[in-house]
Amino acid sequence: MTDDQNDPRLFPPARYLLAMAVWILCAGRALAQPLPTDLTQLPLEQLMSIDVVYGASKHEQKVTEAPSFVSVVTSEDIARYGYRTLADVLRSVHGFYTTYDRNYTYLGVRGFSRPSDYNSRFLLLLDGHRMNDDFYGSAYVGTESLVDVDLIDRVEIIRGPSSSLYGTSAFFAVVNVVTRKPASYPGLHLSGGGASYGTPSGSVTFARAFEGGPSVLASGSAYGSRGQSLFYKEYDDPLSNNGVVDKGDYDRYRRLFTTATFKDFTFQLAYNNRDKGIPTGAYGTPYNDPDTSTLDERRYFDMRYDHTLPSGTAVQARFYYDRYYYRGIYPYYSPYPTILHYVEHSWGYWVGTDSKVTLRPTARQTLTGGLEYRDNLEQRFLWKNVDPGPVDFDDRRSSAEGGVYVQDEIAVSKSVALNLGLRRDQYQVFGGSTNPRAAIIFNPGEHTTLKALFGDAFRAPTVYELYYGSHANPDLIPEKIRTFEGVVEHYARQNLLIAGSVYKYLISDLVSVNTTTSLFENVDRVESQGIELEIDKTFRSGWGLMYSSTLQDSRDAETQRLLTNSPHHLAKLNVHVPLKRERLSAALEAQYTSRRLNLGGDYTPSFTIVNLTLLSRQIARGLEISASVYNLFDTTYFDPGSDHHVQDMLQQDGRNYRLKITWGF
Repeated sequence: MTDDQNDPRLFPPARYLLAMAVWILCAGRALAQPLPTDLTQLPLEQLMSIDVVYGASKHEQKVTEAPSFVSVVTSEDIARYGYRTLADVLRSVHGFYTTYDRNYTYLGVRGFSRPSDYNSRFLLLLDGHRMNDDFYGSAYVGTESLVDVDLIDRVEIIRGPSSSLYGTSAFFAVVNVVTRKPASYPGLHLSGGGASYGTPSGSVTFARAFEGGPSVLASGSAYGSRGQSLFYKEYDDPLSNNGVVDKGDYDRYRRLFTTATFKDFTFQLAYNNRDKGIPTGAYGTPYNDPDTSTLDERRYFDMRYDHTLPSGTAVQARFYYDRYYYRGIYPYYSPYPTILHYVEHSWGYWVGTDSKVTLRPTARQTLTGGLEYRDNLEQRFLWKNVDPGPVDFDDRRSSAEGGVYVQDEIAVSKSVALNLGLRRDQYQVFGGSTNPRAAIIFNPGEHTTLKALFGDAFRAPTVYELYYGSHANPDLIPEKIRTFEGVVEHYARQNLLIAGSVYKYLISDLVSVNTTTSLFENVDRVESQGIELEIDKTFRSGWGLMYSSTLQDSRDAETQRLLTNSPHHLAKLNVHVPLKRERLSAALEAQYTSRRLNLGGDYTPSFTIVNLTLLSRQIARGLEISASVYNLFDTTYFDPGSDHHVQDMLQQDGRNYRLKITWGF
């Protein structure tokens, strides 16, 4: 523990007010400048309309009209910077950071991240389909994610509470992944690559849009990695291979993804299976035992109907079936050197339906309303203390839940718009939750937008927290968050975007383990405040530069202690340069994360990671070659461990490489 841990004066509110004033002043100065007559590659109006987001209001709108501070990462960004997973994508946007415990990747934003929460405080959508499962509420973003990044058209990151539209888990942010349309990715695409740590990968994708309207996209991919050889000083003992793990970091997955459209119908089928070794000795397992592993399997079928009437009224209806399966193998000594296997399984099967109507009664008003219902057919947990052996615990449950929502967007005048939303969710298990959202969107000039945002959100306790974990408590109620935020977005001349926000949120009834009862209880309250800045510039020559900086302070509201795994400062710099027009480009990104308090009461050191990617296109028709160096300067850095680890800090990857070749026919 250090001397600043309990000092709330580090982030006095005056700093935020001062910073906000500076930004508004900057925007005002820019407004006062006349627009140049020779705008660069794109007119501002066109630039402002490029970023379109769907997930903020459940219909397409400009980012500047959305009731949120939104980031959009495109397929071009993914290729340009060599992003390998959804976690790479999210880590690149302002305010987000990740924690990797060498099994799962956990998201953090606005100073809050809890290793082992399985991202249940983020809502992950894939083409509008809810990806959070009905058992742990998990939203996977690492190699355990369902979607291959090559199939992503864009990722919409919608910060702030959105339970007024989506219900549970839309707590800190909604991440809406939009996949490529068959017409935009036609033909056969073969991709293969190799990477450090013995990591081959490959994929095959076929897409075609037929005459008359039908279209199909089908893709399969596979990946395997033997993983790193790691050393942890906490296990530096002859009985633990002197702290070296050399056969437990493997990672393998298989994915299938298909989408087909016919007239107003869209069908989607998806599957993934990820098998990961746990090299950290987590949960007291024998060190360097390759049997310690988890397997996650996710699949779904989704059928959607979309139709827009001549009047502009849009209707959407969806039916889906989902399945999630998890298996964990955790060896243990009984006694040393005899090793037995504890094995646990969990299943979730659910079906659901939702419908939505968007009306435009006048040119100045958009009304959106909808209903959702989900039937959790089976939520099952089974374990064996000795495997193979008899079943020691096997419990099955089922439940149902639903929600109804309405949202009204009203243009009060040419420069002022309101966005008001309300949703009621009802759960069979613990009752209901009602959550509002309100936004005032003000355009003082043609290229500047100011937003005042307010919203509540909730996260329902998961089945695991209620009934099955070692800390399970059936009396849990939902966590709540209330957020206040101000946003400035200004498109200045010369294709320059300046954007920023100031926010404050309060979490109540946070689910945490009570150290007295050893049970999950709604005991904690968290308060946080922060400021975010982003500058995005595209030059006439094709260069691009983006810089973001985030200052944040998140504390236990009762004790004023800093939260663990909560960096005060994040900074990111992205630069891409065309070296030979379309044929060769270079992209470099640097990401800084300040130190984070860990569970041991010490600080995990700050670090800066630099990645470099060269991208070559059109050497031959349809050929694309990407070469990346991650952690270019071989920086030694760590993420905080969780209470499942002996280690307070877990070392991350050093310098590593990837070469990827894609050929489209």
